Amino acid sequence: MPLAYWCVLVAALLPLFWAGYAKAGGTVDNHCPRESTNDLPPKHRRAYAAHYNAYENFPLFAAAVIIAITQGATLSTVNALAVIYVLLRIVHGVLYVIDQPTARSIVYGLALFTSIAIFVLPAFG
Repeated sequence: MPLAYWCVLVAALLPLFWAGYAKAGGTVDNHCPRESTNDLPPKHRRAYAAHYNAYENFPLFAAAVIIAITQGATLSTVNALAVIYVLLRIVHGVLYVIDQPTARSIVYGLALFTSIAIFVLPAFG
């Protein structure tokens, strides 16, 4: 199985890591967790925001990997870009938690560009 598919799995699980970190920062009512996140310390609220952002960006990445591989893109390139995407998304979450908005936005853009690059690879190969 291609490394890029394993990257899809990691990217799918990454939001759960950020949610776990957020919940570890205080008491979250599991009956209504979204309502109780406002009571968390700031860095844990930001981790919850990173959790949502990771979910929001996952579909494009997953679709891009599947499309690129099934449409004949060079597997080594897809694999490399998929690893870069996962690393960027991890850095994005860390920057979210430590409250570095400008750097976080730059990394977000790089990860988005990476997903788009994966998506369009078959058109150039």
